[in-house]
Amino acid sequence: MSTEMQPSSKRITTRTIQEMRDAGMPIACLTAYDYLMARLLDEAGIDIILVGDSVSNVFQGNNTTLPVTLDEMIYHTKAVSKIVRRAMVVTDLPFMSYQVTTEEAFRSAGRVMKETSAGGVKVEGGTRIAAVVEKMSGEGIPVMGHIGLMPQSILKFGGYRPRGTSEEEALALIEDAVVLEQAGAFALVLEKIPATLGKRITESVNIPTIGIGAGPHCSGQILVTHDMLGLFEDFRPRFVRRYAAIAEEMDRAFRLYIQDVKQRTFPNESESY
Repeated sequence: MSTEMQPSSKRITTRTIQEMRDAGMPIACLTAYDYLMARLLDEAGIDIILVGDSVSNVFQGNNTTLPVTLDEMIYHTKAVSKIVRRAMVVTDLPFMSYQVTTEEAFRSAGRVMKETSAGGVKVEGGTRIAAVVEKMSGEGIPVMGHIGLMPQSILKFGGYRPRGTSEEEALALIEDAVVLEQAGAFALVLEKIPATLGKRITESVNIPTIGIGAGPHCSGQILVTHDMLGLFEDFRPRFVRRYAAIAEEMDRAFRLYIQDVKQRTFPNESESY
């Protein structure tokens, strides 16, 4: 199977993602919460842009993803989706926007699809949310599942340890994946599980798997953009590969600007009217 990417300006959809998976073409995904970052990602050729509830940590400074609201997710998705021309935009449904009833979940997803230009939504959970996924998918809303480490359930599990490390947990996650596929999910995020389990799950379903700390055998990979750019000096999980040191470069630029202002060397004659 070929793993070469074919340049295309066509909008990526669930069908495109499935075709990539079937052809063995890795799916590249990153996060964005604003217009500028989304534009840069889209122009670079990213396949999926996730407007993640990680905005709660990255943008709002919270310790968990729990505080972010549906209205806030819609706000950020509007900013992202208005500039994206090629990538598929997927939005996280935040905590308590889909867990109470199937009807409430459908209304939450409906708001995202109606008020933004998102191409789908993402929800966390396995068998317990199969009815929610089935309802959304059945009504035409593309749904991405998310199993393994689930940040919205972090208080229940008491930490960010890897999931699926025992055979019992592994079998439960495989079952979750199969059930979500049967319910109509078009793809699955697998977070912080052993690479061997990532491979087993990927081989157990016929839809794309997107790994984040789930090994190299998934159909694609996702990272939080701010992490891979090196914008967080104090947060560096094992699964994050840093492709830049933007925080260092920004610090240098800020200090130079402050120095120039203090020394009255900015603006100069050519920068003045």
